[in-house]
Amino acid sequence: MASEDVKTSESAVSTIVNLAAEEAKLARQGVKAPSYAVLTICKSLVAGGVAGGVSRTAVAPLERLKILLQVQNPHNIKYNGTIQGLKYIWRTEGLRGLFKGNGTNCARIVPNSAVKFFSYEQASKGILYLYRQQTGNEDAQLTPVLRLGAGACAGIIAMSATYPMDMVRGRLTVQTEKSPYQYRGMFHALSTVLREEGPRALYKGWVPSVIGVIPYVGLNFAVYESLKDWLIKTKPFGLVEDNELGVTTRLACGAAAGTVGQTVAYPLDVIRRRMQMVGWSNAASVVTGDGMSKAPLEYSGMIDAFRKTVRYEGFGALYKGLVPNSVKVVPSIAIAFVTYEMVKDILGVEIKISD
Repeated sequence: MASEDVKTSESAVSTIVNLAAEEAKLARQGVKAPSYAVLTICKSLVAGGVAGGVSRTAVAPLERLKILLQVQNPHNIKYNGTIQGLKYIWRTEGLRGLFKGNGTNCARIVPNSAVKFFSYEQASKGILYLYRQQTGNEDAQLTPVLRLGAGACAGIIAMSATYPMDMVRGRLTVQTEKSPYQYRGMFHALSTVLREEGPRALYKGWVPSVIGVIPYVGLNFAVYESLKDWLIKTKPFGLVEDNELGVTTRLACGAAAGTVGQTVAYPLDVIRRRMQMVGWSNAASVVTGDGMSKAPLEYSGMIDAFRKTVRYEGFGALYKGLVPNSVKVVPSIAIAFVTYEMVKDILGVEIKISD
């Protein structure tokens, strides 16, 4: 059996190598092989998936703390700040507690990131084609506004495709060892929600997510690509060599993009998380302190969630968890963009999309 597996693996590798060699030969002759587009798409999806998995795992403890701060009851506070919150999780749940829900998050973010990056490239190409047709200028480039539109399209497509996993990931993240009911994993959570709350429950909070993803993902891509273009064109402070940006500079561009996007869209993220808890019979116990001071969580919709949150907890409640999220999102977005470009470079995929 082992020898058969080795032979199969060798055969697969040989096939890929031969395919790549044939495509390279055809490329030199100015001809694209029939499988060229499919292989390019696969490489793009792999690069996006790797970028998402690496970036989210790197900041998983901060991601979990952010969600706990967003949904905890203001009358029974367990998590009171970034440092205290991380120490509390470490003390009560150990190392595993810091990464609770990360497996589900990666199962969601890998396909989400793959689809998002690929959708952005395709949307950018389509928008650029229409823009050039409309202006009659074949040398026209994407403007920041057009990049914002492409990023918004990519964000909506990716978020909608993986939203049920995001919903159950939120619930898995907030439960603790003392919670009255335990989801055993992503598939158990999905089946339980379907059985007890119905299919529509998997899309609770989808509307604020769509509204929030437009400025968040749109601004991420728009700011990142625009900063890169500006730096390459102006070449300030010797940051550009041979029309290429270094890893540190690209990380800085990604950090700036993440800061702008998350600040604008954060209140909608808070509302989304709270709406995801509605209908879960044990949600009140989980978010208020493992069974103490139970209070019903009921929102009739996004507007109602906004109104009740501000009325009972103040405007500042819309930014609960912003500090750990800011600490998390800057390196996360930066790592995602740079990892994506580096993996695509390794796989030999053209990443320039503004031509």
